[in-house]
Amino acid sequence: QPSFPSSNPPVKKYPKKKVMKFGQTLLITALALSQSSAFGLSRSASPKSHNLAGRFSPLESSSPLVKPIGLDNVVGTSLNTATPAMDSAQSMPRGGVLSSLKNIDLPLMAYFFFWYVGNYYYNITNKLALKAAGGSSGYPMTISSLQLGVGCLYALFMWVAPDARSAPKITFDDVIKMLPVAFCSMGAHSASVFALSAGAVSFGQIVKSAEPAFAAVLSQFVYGKKISKAKWLCLPIVIGGVILASVKELDFAWSALISACIANLFAAFKGNENKKLMDTAGLKDRLGSVGNQFAVTSILSFLMSVPILILKEGSKWGGFVELWKTNPIVSFNLIASGLYFYGYNELATMTIKKTSAVTASVANTAKRVIVIVGVAIVLGESLDPIKLLGCSIGIGGVLLYSVIDNILAKK
Repeated sequence: QPSFPSSNPPVKKYPKKKVMKFGQTLLITALALSQSSAFGLSRSASPKSHNLAGRFSPLESSSPLVKPIGLDNVVGTSLNTATPAMDSAQSMPRGGVLSSLKNIDLPLMAYFFFWYVGNYYYNITNKLALKAAGGSSGYPMTISSLQLGVGCLYALFMWVAPDARSAPKITFDDVIKMLPVAFCSMGAHSASVFALSAGAVSFGQIVKSAEPAFAAVLSQFVYGKKISKAKWLCLPIVIGGVILASVKELDFAWSALISACIANLFAAFKGNENKKLMDTAGLKDRLGSVGNQFAVTSILSFLMSVPILILKEGSKWGGFVELWKTNPIVSFNLIASGLYFYGYNELATMTIKKTSAVTASVANTAKRVIVIVGVAIVLGESLDPIKLLGCSIGIGGVLLYSVIDNILAKK
C-alpha cells in the first residue's frame, strides 16, 4: 500500500554551524558598510553618464520626431500654454517617490540594522562558546580576553591593508590618557562575559539594562555632574523591574547578578572617562576617525586583559588549548563572537555619532528588548510572564530615564 506523508511535519533541528552562517554574512556586510562610512565614500554619477543622459533624453530633445498638435488643430503649437493645470503638472518634480527616498539616510539605517544583528549574534555565539568550554567553571576570562584579541587582529589588518583605514597619529601622551577608558572597557567586557557564563543571557541583559542607575550615581557623586530629580525618580522603576525579573529566573545565580552589576559599574566609568578624553585638544584629529578610536581602545583593553588572564586562568591554559584543538564549537564560536563584538560596537559608535543622545538611548533600549527575547527563544531560556513583566518595567524605566528631561523641557 502506498504510504502517505504525515500531516504533522517533523520539527527541524538546525545545526549550530548553519545557524551561524547567516550571521557571518551579515557581519562581513556590516563591517564593509562601517568602513565605507569611515572613509567618507559616497556615490557620484559619472560625468559621462550625465552627458549621455542629456544627449539622448527624449524629454529634452530640441527636435522631436512627433510634433505636438494644439487644441486648435495647428501642428507645432506649444502645449505649455494650454491650461494652468498642465502648467502645474509640468512643474511637479520628476520621480516624486524616488526623490523622497533620496532623503533617507540609508547608511544610518544600515548601521542600526547591523548593530542590532551583530549584537544578537554576538550573544548567541558567546553563550555557545562559554557553554562548550564549561560555563562559569571553565574559561570565561580566557574567552573574553581572546575575543578582544580577535578584534585587535581585525583592527591591525585594516591599518596595513591597501586602501583601507589610515593609521592614527597619536602620541605617547595620548596613549596614557586613553588607558582609563581602555581599562574600563576591558572590565566591562570581562565582567559581562562572566555574568553570561554563570546565568541566562536574558537575565544578564535585564540586569545590564540597569546601567543608567550606576551612571547616575557616579555622575552625581564622583564626577560632580548634577542629575535632575526627574531622572532620579525613574531609577526605582528600573531597579524594581530588575528585581521582579529576578524572582522567577530559573537560572538565577548570585555570581551572574554581581558580575552584571560590576559590568554596569565599569561601563558607567567608561562613559564618563570617555567624555573627559574627548575634551583633549587635538586628539580627534590625531585619531583620524571613530573607527581608529575604537581600534586603539580595543588593543589597549586586550593588552590589559592578558595579565588578569594569566593570574586567574593561567594554570588552566593547557586544558584550554586542548579544548580548542578538539572542540570546534569552542574555536568557531570564540572567533565569531570576537568579530561580532568588535563589529557591532564599532557600528554602535558610528551610529551614536550620527544621531542625538536621545535617539541613541531609545535605539539601545529597543536593541536590548530584541536581544533578550530573540536569544531566549533560540537558546531555549525561560520566558516566564513575571520575568517578561519585570523586563518590560525595567527597560521601560530606562527609556523614560533617557527622554524624561527632554519631555519636561518642552512643557
